[in-house]
Amino acid sequence: MTKQTILGRVTQLAKANINALLDQAEDPQKMLDQLIRDYTSNIAEAEQAVAATIGSLRLMEQDHKEDVEAAAEWGGKALAASRKADELRGAGSVAEADKFDNLAKVALGRQLQSEQEAKTAAPTIASQSEVVEKLKSGLDQMKAKLSELKAKRDELVARAKSAQAQNQMMDAVKNIDVLDPTSELSRFEDKVRREEAKALGKQELAASSLDAQFEQLDSLGASAEVEARLAALKAGAS
Repeated sequence: MTKQTILGRVTQLAKANINALLDQAEDPQKMLDQLIRDYTSNIAEAEQAVAATIGSLRLMEQDHKEDVEAAAEWGGKALAASRKADELRGAGSVAEADKFDNLAKVALGRQLQSEQEAKTAAPTIASQSEVVEKLKSGLDQMKAKLSELKAKRDELVARAKSAQAQNQMMDAVKNIDVLDPTSELSRFEDKVRREEAKALGKQELAASSLDAQFEQLDSLGASAEVEARLAALKAGAS
């Protein structure tokens, strides 16, 4: 995976519009779960790539630092050799002086080489540093986006559970309305009233039968009185 590809993917994912994606989804919760898995995987992959990019940058920075230090060191050696040559030449040792001047030239050549290498690496290091900062920023945004996704998923699950509970409650209320318990109570009351009326009827019937018996007894008593008086009349006549 090239740096441009990494940067492009990180930027694309970091700028993803979650709400727009959810609006297009048939099952938002499943889509969020899939997005969370994708983001987690992409973040892990991007982190490895960014770490490798940072590692390469640090190596370039280290090489650049060594080139700068080497240029300074070769510059110091060139100066020391030149001074030694001047000293020997002043003392009349021309051959030795030339030898040290040649050493100074060699040192200066090495210095130029190190400076050129440092100069060549500088723009690459600057560019790489910029890429690394963008990748870091993109990763931070992706992690923030992942947190947002998880929060959205939790919110959606909570809303779904709440909606389900409300639907269950409304279904229960609807069933109660359909059954209409007051009508059941009315039917039961009617049944009780019919039973009460039946009991009253039986009581009335029983009372009527008792009155008839007493009336029959009274009738027998009157008949006995008549017979008794008739007997008394006959006894008096004799």
